[in-house]
Amino acid sequence: MPNASTIEFLLQLAKGIARQFGPNCEVVVHDLVSNDPDSSIVAIENGHVTGRKVGDGPSHIVLEALQNNRTHLEDQLAYLTRTKDGKILKSSTLYVRNDDGEAIGIFSINYDITLMLAMETQLRQFTSTGQPQQEAEPISRNVSDLLDELIEQSVRTVGKPVALMNKEDKVKAIDFLNRTGAFLITKSGDKICKYFGISKYTLYSYLDEAREHTES
Repeated sequence: MPNASTIEFLLQLAKGIARQFGPNCEVVVHDLVSNDPDSSIVAIENGHVTGRKVGDGPSHIVLEALQNNRTHLEDQLAYLTRTKDGKILKSSTLYVRNDDGEAIGIFSINYDITLMLAMETQLRQFTSTGQPQQEAEPISRNVSDLLDELIEQSVRTVGKPVALMNKEDKVKAIDFLNRTGAFLITKSGDKICKYFGISKYTLYSYLDEAREHTES
């Protein structure tokens, strides 16, 4: 079993996490040192989530740890598990190690997301339009916000941040802005020049180049 100070810390941590996230969050501490697969749980908070208690046996994760090289075990984060009574849990398994890097215990978090998944399904059905999923179109509050959104869309169209754009990338972005009517917004040229780090002369040059490419 891990030493007393380690156990005390894990107990404190388990209580804190369980209190923070409420009764749907189970936190379990397994002992890997005793090599007793029948009673590996040495601490548990909100055990009603899986119906387990101190002294109960391990999951398949613990069994795997008991039979493998304990210095090569890797933490498993945010994976889904299911209880016998059908609850769906979002789980994370972290290995507690000694000074030699050998796993001596497991700190496990299991959050019951069954109700959330049911709500997600209902919400998806309610918001579905019966058409293929489309990206939600933003609604801007004013023309300044609209211009900001168009500029962001032009960057997404290019597929790289401005700092990494070459001339051809910027021409493509300017072409997008031109085709979407961004230059109809008052003083849009100043903001676009500043955003892309170009002069007004360069902007007009890029516009001409984009138009020539479109016509050809």
